[in-house]
Amino acid sequence: MEPVGDPRDGPSTERAFEGQPVPPWTEQVTLRAVVASVALGVALSGVMMNLVFTSGIIPSLNISAGLLGFFLLKAWTRLLDQLGSPRRPFNRQENAVVQTCVVACASMTYSGGFGSYLLAMDRKTAEKTSTGDTTGANVSEQVFGRMLAFFFLVSFVGLLAVVPMRKTMIIRHRLTFPSGTATAHLINSFHTPHGAKQAKRQVSLVLRSSLATLFWSVFQWFYTGGPNCGLTSFPTFGLSALQHGFYVNLNGTYVGIGMISPHLINISMLVGSIVSWGVMWPYIQSKKGSWYDADLQETSLKSLTGYKVFCAIAMILADGIFQLVVISLRTIHTVRHHQMAAETMMRSLSDIDSVPRPVLSFDDRRRTQVFLREHIPSTFAIGGYTVLAAVSTVAIPYMYGQVRYYHVAAAYAFAPILAFCNAYGTGVAETNLSAQYNKLVILLFASWIGIKNGGIVGSLVICGIVSSIVSTASDFMSDFKTGYLTLTSPRATFVSQVIGTALGCVVNPAIFTVFHHFYEMNPNKTYQAPLAKIYRGIAMLGAGGLELPKHCLAISAAFFALALAICALREMATYGKWRAQQYIPSVTGMAVSFLLVPAVSIDMCVGSLIVFIWNRKDKLGSQVFAPVLASGLICGDGLFSIPYALLARYGVTPPICIRFLGREENDKLDAFLATRPS
Repeated sequence: MEPVGDPRDGPSTERAFEGQPVPPWTEQVTLRAVVASVALGVALSGVMMNLVFTSGIIPSLNISAGLLGFFLLKAWTRLLDQLGSPRRPFNRQENAVVQTCVVACASMTYSGGFGSYLLAMDRKTAEKTSTGDTTGANVSEQVFGRMLAFFFLVSFVGLLAVVPMRKTMIIRHRLTFPSGTATAHLINSFHTPHGAKQAKRQVSLVLRSSLATLFWSVFQWFYTGGPNCGLTSFPTFGLSALQHGFYVNLNGTYVGIGMISPHLINISMLVGSIVSWGVMWPYIQSKKGSWYDADLQETSLKSLTGYKVFCAIAMILADGIFQLVVISLRTIHTVRHHQMAAETMMRSLSDIDSVPRPVLSFDDRRRTQVFLREHIPSTFAIGGYTVLAAVSTVAIPYMYGQVRYYHVAAAYAFAPILAFCNAYGTGVAETNLSAQYNKLVILLFASWIGIKNGGIVGSLVICGIVSSIVSTASDFMSDFKTGYLTLTSPRATFVSQVIGTALGCVVNPAIFTVFHHFYEMNPNKTYQAPLAKIYRGIAMLGAGGLELPKHCLAISAAFFALALAICALREMATYGKWRAQQYIPSVTGMAVSFLLVPAVSIDMCVGSLIVFIWNRKDKLGSQVFAPVLASGLICGDGLFSIPYALLARYGVTPPICIRFLGREENDKLDAFLATRPS
């Protein structure tokens, strides 16, 4: 949307909406918004659950939720118009409410640990890592009822923890929260005549790409009637490369993620795949029988998988520690820098013109007035946090006997500090370090509880408590930024977040149950759940219950040092504005690819290539429609995941098997078939 101008204030967005009254928060959270949120929340939770079970890579949902919410409610109001039924006009505040509610529901698939810490507790993950601790206190099977109770206990605490921070971050320090700001600009543009036309084109593209990807997934399924069958394993680079995982899969999910992810992340994953799957793992595999027992299962952490998991853990921990130090130093510097402006920014804002024009623009004054008008008392937030934390401290030890009340109390005591740091980092540079905090929490509490007392499961439970608070802090504050820029009441944002969280506490455990059955059977390794292996490995390392294969510790230490060196080099290049900074790979991107077959990173690079070519042809069109196309690809492929899991759960086998063979193998097969009766 092109902002209108004012000679005194400069370009303004809010001048375009000046004639529209801002409804009270009770009229922003409407029944139709809740119904649309439920429909979208359930659909996107299924898509996201598929992602956490396959790759563990989660794209931002904010823009997709805002776009789809606009489409549903616009279609609903148009239908009522055609029927001649009276209805309330659909406005941007209602659109922001839907977006907040949907993101709160669907993002729980990641913050709830359904593909990481929750899955790492169960027997199947323990068997896949073959650590000898598949029974007793270090294994906990997931039951729907207990998951439901656990998430209702821990998920709402994070909302209350972040509420007192909203004025400091949104008004005082004016943090950007890039994803929240982008979503707000999108919603604002939708509710102008030009933006509505563009939104129709975007929605049309989402639907067409989703249907195309869905039909492609269904088509491919018919040719996977056996192990190593299907068009997905096309030997693009030859049969030898295919055996090491190097082929083009053209999976809609990974291509879509590649279109959304920065080019650097995709290239880093490809570099990591070449280093690991192309060089390191074949070399270590050649030492089978010497460095590790040749009779071990392939998934055992005492075999090749151990090298994969702990090299990845070493690099991720190194990156996390380095980033935590850097972000902490930057935060201290930024807080000091903004301290001088704090008194001016927090003057009385009861009237829109109470702040001098040189300090705030018309848009800022208008938005600040609305943001502060319907405030949420800090006493309510602090009191609610204390009460819910106390209830959880008493209840969770009864649900998981591996933890004691003082473990839970300690988690609730320091989690708000981590939540503030994470929200601040996200607001400054979209740097969400919740995953790094999770790993450090697992190490600390696994060591504290000990292997004999169930330290593996206990540390994962504590990780769940901290994760729900820290992840919610950045997500919810980003939603507050969206609400601030769309004149949505903080109370409406809070209520919609509560509704979305409550929906997620029910929907996600139900969807997880479906995927978990398929994960346990896992006939063709579709659901690798790489984060579950990493989290369990970290817990075992912290609890002291793991015997590593030969040279694994030394190799992991080398990768740890390499990761620190790369991080330091990147920081120096960024600070010095070196031209080479864009060519220095991301450590975490490299580490994740250690556990995923190279086809994933290749598909993501295909997505990057599509965006790159699109940018060269039509830069403006690429910026507007590339994220939309990516969302459609991800959603279409994810929509087939639940039927796919159910078909496998009930033993429905595809009718056809397509398999690619070399010339020699094909000659042997022909000779064998010639000996058989026709």
